[in-house]
Amino acid sequence: MHSEPRQPNTPAARDNAPTHYRATTIGASSLHAQRRGDTWYLRAAEPLGEHPQRMTDRLASGAREHPERWLAARRGRDGQWIGLSYAKALQSARAIGQALLARDLSVERPVVILSGNDLEHLQLALGAMWAGIPYAAISPAYALASGDFGKLRHTIDLLTPGLVFATGYDAFARAIDAVVPADVEVVAATGPKEPQAARSVTSFSDLLNTTPGTVDSVQAAVSPDAIAKFLFTSGSTKLPKAVPTTHRMLCSNQQMLLETFPEFANVPPVLVDWLPWNHTFGGSHNAGIALYNGGTLYIDDGKPVNGKFEETLRNLREIAPTIYFNVPKGWEELAIALEQDAQLRATFFSRVKVYFFAGAGLSQAAWDRLERVTEQYCGERIRIMAGLGMTETSPSCLFTTGPIMRAGYVGSPAPGCEVKLAPVGDKLEARYRGPHVMAGYWRANSAELDNAFDDEGYFCSGDALRFVDVERPELGLLFDGRIAEDFKLSSGTFVSVGPMRARVISEGAPYVQDVVVAGMNRDDVGLLVFPRLDDCRRLAGLPSSASAREVIEAPVVRAHFAALLATLNRGATGGATTIARIRLMDAAPSLDLGEITDKGSINQRAVLTHRAALVDAMYDAAQRDPAVIYAAACGAT
Repeated sequence: MHSEPRQPNTPAARDNAPTHYRATTIGASSLHAQRRGDTWYLRAAEPLGEHPQRMTDRLASGAREHPERWLAARRGRDGQWIGLSYAKALQSARAIGQALLARDLSVERPVVILSGNDLEHLQLALGAMWAGIPYAAISPAYALASGDFGKLRHTIDLLTPGLVFATGYDAFARAIDAVVPADVEVVAATGPKEPQAARSVTSFSDLLNTTPGTVDSVQAAVSPDAIAKFLFTSGSTKLPKAVPTTHRMLCSNQQMLLETFPEFANVPPVLVDWLPWNHTFGGSHNAGIALYNGGTLYIDDGKPVNGKFEETLRNLREIAPTIYFNVPKGWEELAIALEQDAQLRATFFSRVKVYFFAGAGLSQAAWDRLERVTEQYCGERIRIMAGLGMTETSPSCLFTTGPIMRAGYVGSPAPGCEVKLAPVGDKLEARYRGPHVMAGYWRANSAELDNAFDDEGYFCSGDALRFVDVERPELGLLFDGRIAEDFKLSSGTFVSVGPMRARVISEGAPYVQDVVVAGMNRDDVGLLVFPRLDDCRRLAGLPSSASAREVIEAPVVRAHFAALLATLNRGATGGATTIARIRLMDAAPSLDLGEITDKGSINQRAVLTHRAALVDAMYDAAQRDPAVIYAAACGAT
């Protein structure tokens, strides 16, 4: 273990070395690396420590050891925090678990939760786990932001639930009526406002008021390999796959986290978190950290999108986290707010010891800005950490515990996680094995199962990694993109999408939201750029009422992106790294079409498929698209 990281050997670090980092305890394990031919096998030399059999064991111990401490809290309608103590959480889990047992629910008829993060959601999830009944939290966007309910229908058909829950019935009524079979019980905490002749709705209070009976003996018999919940994948395929997540997977992964962050054992973690529980980052990783380590999770109803981030700032002005998690967009917005808001700085910096991001790569520009504002107002830096994992690995596999601190670094395997780097084309695919890795997708066809694992039982992630220095594997690994996203130009040259996309987002900050790389079987590389419209409006001096089309057609915006294109091409070494053209997009990625997840991850393949006409127009040599900005070598901008 160490309390201050060694300085990374990069020019930026050497030029701007801080006096010190805020003291915290980070696990430091030694890497065992073995090469067999072109394949690498990596693992931590230290074994994974002992851990509980079930996640609910931590609920029981928490209620026994610190019964009045809040497990979770959320603001009520009056703006005051409403807390759920460990003792109360156990009491409600036992009551709800007994009620669910009476309904003959099972792995074949699980509980489905449609609504987002709230105390009722948490209580129902704990009650289901206490009774050994799997549950599945479904993205609320599938019901609230979708036009055709296609993804929601898919998840319901795949799971065949025996009970469906929504905290507020009326908001979900249209989706429930459209996709939930009439014989499936619906439970809600509030509503319906008007009597519904077509469907009766059970009150959530009926579950809470159930007297526990046999449920404790059932809980004691729940196997570590029993399915605790189903989580759905997102972003890589049009229809999400269901990942059966067992108690063993969750507990072993939380133990990996604890050994990576021993600080959790020193001070119970306090989290202020918006990340959705239907995703593995929010629902398994973050909510799990609070429960596993006797901590408290303050549910943040904000989000790093227009109109909602102020709620996050309100919460962070009041509640000081000990570790803060967010996606890169959230960190970018927070860094800006910290520069401007003294009250926010006073609370946020008071006890936070680690910054952590996941879900996507943090640009180097955003990283540097965050470090500058932290050092300016704290007089020291705070460790920025990241990890790599996925829904299928519950989720964490690698952590940045090594000496490198910069964008793109994903570190080394956590104790208990075996990593195989297998050659696929000219890249190395990360493959995982360990107690935290799923056995297979739920109700998957044979092709999906066959393609998920290799002949040694490693899960094939589709992520490409490379060594910081192949001669010094102990330094760890860098993210090298998604293998399936890479493609060949007509010349036969491979284009590495991940690193190119990361560079464009970093160089284009703060005006680039995301990028899709095009050019498969074509002569050169083109980009579909989703701009940050608010920042581009400010750049152009346009009012907030200006449309997306007006923004991207503004001469100053086009000139800026033409200059960015020239900057990106300055270090190009050939066709695979030269960007010939870009098109600014005025329509955001579509959730219904699978172009983006509700967490903000973009699906390159889906965007290229659904916007094929725009890509064709971008490459039309006979009639140049006026919306396209061309590199100087290809013609005037």
